[in-house]
Formats: sequence, C-alpha cells, structure tokens
Amino acid sequence: MAAPRTLAASLGATRLAASSLSTLRPDVCRFATASYQTVRCAVTSKTQPAKKKKVRNVYRQYDLSKTEQFALVDAMHYIRAFEVGQNPSSVKYELHVRMRSLKNGPVVRNQIRLPHPVKTDLRLCVIAPPDSKHAQEARAAGATLVGEDDVFEQIRGGDIEFDRCICHIDSLQKLNKAGLGRVLGPKGLMPSTKAGTVVTNIGATVRTMVDGSEYREKMAVVRLAIGRLGFTPAELQENIKLFMDTLKKDMARVVSKEVHEVVLSSTNSPGFTLNGEFKGPSSISPALLSGPL
Repeated sequence: MAAPRTLAASLGATRLAASSLSTLRPDVCRFATASYQTVRCAVTSKTQPAKKKKVRNVYRQYDLSKTEQFALVDAMHYIRAFEVGQNPSSVKYELHVRMRSLKNGPVVRNQIRLPHPVKTDLRLCVIAPPDSKHAQEARAAGATLVGEDDVFEQIRGGDIEFDRCICHIDSLQKLNKAGLGRVLGPKGLMPSTKAGTVVTNIGATVRTMVDGSEYREKMAVVRLAIGRLGFTPAELQENIKLFMDTLKKDMARVVSKEVHEVVLSSTNSPGFTLNGEFKGPSSISPALLSGPL
C-alpha cells in the first residue's frame, strides 16, 4: 500500500497541472480572437473603398424607341374620348415639348401670337398718360386699366385687379418715383425693360398680350395651351406648326438644346406622344373631331 504522503503528493501534482491548463486556455483564446479581428478589419477597409457619385449635368429623358406615337388626328380622337361631357370651349389642348438640355444652361422664353388664339380672360394694366394717344390705343386693343396717378393709388391700396402690367417708356420715370416695386415686384407684375414690359408701341404690345401666349422652359420642358377642345384638327395643326417653328428658332439661339418629344394632352386626359404626321392610314375623318362632343 502506498504511503499517504506519496499519494497526497501525486494528487497535488495532478491538481497543479489541471489548474495550469485552465489558466492558460483563456489567454490563448483571447490572443487568437484579437488577432483575427484585427486582420479582418484591415482587409475590409481595403476591399470596399467609398464610391463617388457621378454628377449628371443634363436632364434625363427616357428612350422613345418602345413608346407608341400617334398622328395628330388619332391623338385628338383619344383625347376627346376622355373629355366626353365637357364644354368644348372651356377645355384646352396642351402641348408639352421635352428637350435634351443642360441643367445649368440658359432657358428658352418667349411670347407668341397663335393663328387661332386660345381665348383667355387676361386682365391687362397699362401705365400711360390717361389723355394720350397711347392710352387710347391701349383701350382699343383690350386693356382693362389705363392711367398713371389713379392707377398708382389703386395699387397702393392693394386693389390689384390685373394679371399683367406694361408701361410706356415715357411714363417709366414716373412709375419709378411712385415706388411700387415693393408691391408689384413680389407678384411678378413690375414692368421692366428686361422683361419686355416697358415698350414704345402700346397698341401692338397690348394686342399681342391679349391674344398671345407666353411660354418658358422649366426643367427642360416647355408647356403651352395650344388650342381649345372645339378646334378642328386643321386649326390645331396650324397652331402647333407655328409654335414649333418659333420654339426651334429660340433653341437655335442657345447651345445644347434639341427637341426630344412632343406630347399632346388636355385638361382631363393623359398625354399622347406625337409622331409629326397629321393623320394615319386608319385615322377617322378630321371632320368628326370638331364641335360638340
């Protein structure tokens, strides 16, 4: 039989070995884990660099290769179907011209008098001496408010019952002294030479504004009321042709602008892309597309 001291010594040695292993294992695991995490983070930072966003300097326009396009008579046929029951004299045809254009480039802006005007209730104010021939021409052309001092007092009192304001060049100094820029400026009604509302020929300007239409490019799109629902296809075609010819001349004066798409719509209908033709082989008679619905 082994001596008690020998047995105790062997058991003590066993416990020491076990305790030594138990204290070493956590150190080994912690060292391995830290080393693995350090390597993993280093690799991740090298393989996934930050991506820079590409800045687009032109307006994006979608591809028209798969878009159905319509002749003018067909587009009017479908639009009138959406406007059944509406008053042909109150519903308007609208033309939307999408352009390939630079984002920070110059915009197209002009005014046009269509062969078949789209009648509007435009109220026009004319600043001119009330007893002058310019005032008489303005009233004869359709201006609703004409004068100087009386008009100034009316504007100061907040009674602005007009949509556009033009000024004869002889009355410009008096208009500036009246200090109406703070009232008319925020509303976009202050006459200025740059905007073409300070003129010498009052009669022609008033007639153009009353029967004319103004358009301006916004985000590479020009919109214009091109006719009323009661217009015949021939009348609408004449308006579209003159407008497109004028717009192309405006675009030729600035760089990097091209017509991308021409869309015809109405007050309550979707848009129909035009293909430039008047009628197609299966189009209905244009005579059926005018008058009451």
